[in-house]
Parts: sequence; C-alpha cells; structure tokens
Amino acid sequence: MRDLFGAELRWFQHIEETAHRVFQRHGYGEIRTPILEELEVFKRSVGESSDIVNKEMYQFTDKGGREVVMRPENTAGVVRAAIQHKLLTSNDPVLFYYIGQQFRYERMQAGRYRQFWQIGAESFGVATPESEAESLLMLYSFLQELGLKQLRFSINSVGTPASRPAFHAAFRAFFAERADRFCEDCHRRIESNPLRVLDCKNERCQAALEGHPVITDHLDEASAQHHARLKALLTDLSIPFEENPRLVRGLDYYTRTAFELLSSDLGAQSALLGGGRYDGLTKHLGGPEVPAFGWAIGLDRLAMVLQQIHGEASFTPPALLIPLGDRAATAALKLARQLWDAGVALQLETRGGALKKAMASANRLGIQTVLILGEGELDGGTVTVKHMATGEQESWPLGEMASKLASH
Repeated sequence: MRDLFGAELRWFQHIEETAHRVFQRHGYGEIRTPILEELEVFKRSVGESSDIVNKEMYQFTDKGGREVVMRPENTAGVVRAAIQHKLLTSNDPVLFYYIGQQFRYERMQAGRYRQFWQIGAESFGVATPESEAESLLMLYSFLQELGLKQLRFSINSVGTPASRPAFHAAFRAFFAERADRFCEDCHRRIESNPLRVLDCKNERCQAALEGHPVITDHLDEASAQHHARLKALLTDLSIPFEENPRLVRGLDYYTRTAFELLSSDLGAQSALLGGGRYDGLTKHLGGPEVPAFGWAIGLDRLAMVLQQIHGEASFTPPALLIPLGDRAATAALKLARQLWDAGVALQLETRGGALKKAMASANRLGIQTVLILGEGELDGGTVTVKHMATGEQESWPLGEMASKLASH
C-alpha cells in the first residue's frame, strides 16, 4: 500500500477524468459502493475455489460479530447494490461504471499493490453479443484517448453451466493422465472447478497443459453462435483480437465470453485488464435472473504504463500572487478571491517576509507567472507581472487581471 501525490497522482486524475467523459457519453452512470462488504457476497459470487477467496481477502469479524471483507473486486458489490435497491426490475438496460479502491493480500510484483484502484463498467439486462461489442468498443476508445495504441483483445468462451460437464469430463481424463505434473492447488481445483486449472500461473502446470481439451470444442450451439457473432462484430469494428483457449479469468462467475486486453507496452506482463459475461451472478446473489457483462482495469498499472510511454502527466502550475506588506496582504486576499471566483488558477503566498524567499519557492515549484502586489502597485492600481522563463516584467491593471491571466 502506498500514498499517492504529485506526478503519479496527476496521471490518476487524468485517467479518471477521461473515464468519466468517455463512459458517460456511452450512457453509463457512476455507482459508488462501500469498501466493506459481507464475506458471503464474495464467497457466493467470486467462488470459494478462487485464489481471491482462498488466499487474498482481507477479512475479519467486526464489533457486531459480522464476517466482513475489504472488497477485493467491485463487480460483486455492484450486483449486490443493484439487487438491494431494486434497480434490475424493469426490462431496460442498466449501465454502471465505478472508480474505487480494492484490497487483496497477494504476491507483490511490478505495478500491483495490496491496496489498488480499479475502473470498471457493468451492463445489466442485455444478453447479446452486440452489447459486449459496444462495451469493448467503449473500453478500446477509452484507452485510445489515453494514448495507448498497441492494444488487442484476447477472447475465449467458457460456455454455460449446462454445457460444461462434457468439457469437465474430457479435461479430468486429460488431467488424470499427467496428474503428477500439476501443483497441489491444481489438484484441489480439478475437483471444485476444472476451469481454474487453466488459470494456474505455475510455469510447470502451464507446460503440463500442452494439448489439453479446448472448451470451445464443447460449447452448446447457442454459445458457439454467440462467440462467432462477437468475433464478427470485432472484425467489422477493426478491433484487433486473438482467441485464447486457456483464458478463463480468475473468477468463477463468468459465462460465455471471457476476455483480456493486452498491451505490448507492458512487456512480459501483457494483460492490462479483463472481464466477461456473468449471466448467472444476479440470481446467485438473490436477485432476478438478469444477463450481465463487465470488466475492470487496474488504475495503478495503467498509470504506470502511461508514465512509461508519455513521461510526466501534463501539468501547468498556477500563477503565484506575492503581497508585500500588511496592506498588500489584505488586498491580495480580495484580489485572489476575485480571480478564484472567475476560475483562474492561482496560488497565494501567505507567509509574509521577503520577496526573495517567495521567488525562490516559485522557481522550485516551476511557476511561470509571478504576480507582485506592493505599496507602489496598490497606489497605482496595478500588479507587477514577472514571466519566469524570460525574466521580463510588465504592469497589468488590477481590473484586467482575470482576463489577462485567462488568456496568458
């Protein structure tokens, strides 16, 4: 866990502002859910066989004796909120996005933290491949607006609960022939959810999977048609993608489409985000049976990638207003208030003291425009303006400060 400020935080703010703009123009509304949720929400949604529930959650008993967790992801909380507030009772699509902190006690690696931020989008009420293509297009546009270019989707279909038994049988038979090559976790997963074996990060297990049965060969007809239609739509939209038969994602609630977005800018850790369809989750959590599709992206890693590509986030320091003397300090507060009310970015020097000290601060902060208000300026109804890059000075009338700074 870490503190955010300065240059790194500016990338976070830029990403968040872009997310609000892009998602809202697609008709998505923001939702904010509590950081603390009941443990059962994640056991029932993420799945007891998942690493998140087994290894990574911050969970504890609160003072009221309730088993609670610090949310490890946000989809389950959004579904819980939608059910609790009866937002899924009409036939209309419900479109949400969120930006917030998540918590997982997981292995440390570059760009990953135990307190981390995610941006995600969830659509409820539409089961079509078209709804998925629209969501993926929104995501693609969002990342392009941030300046990422080397992007492609990795997609798979994990079918439906009704279609999986045939795949499970074939996969268990394959696993049994080489069981000694798989890790202890995979031996546990093969019993609870065979798909989770495909998601194991152990290199030895990944090697042992060579030649495994492919789940898309065992899809029901409707899931196969759904998958084919999504691929056709992505092709028509000129959105790059590849099929990945081992892609199942880390959560148990996915049905049909599962995907990741890959960026070559990340090097070996190429998966930037992921998501998929989870048609059964709302009913599983006690709500109506509503189709749903969503994804989440790690804000921490995204900020890291953007900083690697573009360097520091663009930042223009505000002008600095320096009053000299008590009379000027009072006048400076009034002037600053007028400028702030007019929307001008301005920092006010409030320490008093020598001009030299304030100018040294302006240099360290990278401030380009310094406004000096002393006795002479007050008597003349002007402000002395120093342009730090050139060292030039000029006088501006007090009454024209807002317009001049806005156009400067």
